[in-house]
Amino acid sequence: MSIHGFTLTRNAFGRLVLHAQDGTTHEGVVPVRAFPISSPEQGIALVDADGHELAWIAQLADVSPQIRAMIEEELANRDFMPEIRRIRQVSSFYTPSTWSVETDRGPTTFVLKGEDDIRRLASPMLLITDSHGIHFLIRDQHALDGASRKILDRFL
Repeated sequence: MSIHGFTLTRNAFGRLVLHAQDGTTHEGVVPVRAFPISSPEQGIALVDADGHELAWIAQLADVSPQIRAMIEEELANRDFMPEIRRIRQVSSFYTPSTWSVETDRGPTTFVLKGEDDIRRLASPMLLITDSHGIHFLIRDQHALDGASRKILDRFL
């Protein structure tokens, strides 16, 4: 379905409702990013409760400001990926270890179960998954301060 072939509204419960050009209505629509880290503004699917794609948005900038605002609000509620700005300390250089970090959402601690929970993405990005499945992003490992890089290097 083309990006111009639908409208979005919210129902009484605050959930997204897609109104297709053919007259069908789909409640509980969820936006999903195809590339949440490398291209968050491109490739967004609107899927129904069963995960079936209802609409594809190639560029978020191509939709109206009202639809864009609703999609961005839903994505912000759905996508929780704090960005690590500084690694203050780790409990041990062996896993499992407790990490104390500063993120773009404030300071926090998490448990790293194993070195394989640190994944290299497109250089120089890293994705760290804690013991609860929460993803932490390091956008540029080279931009971290020296102490943070030194700690990180012991796990890479």
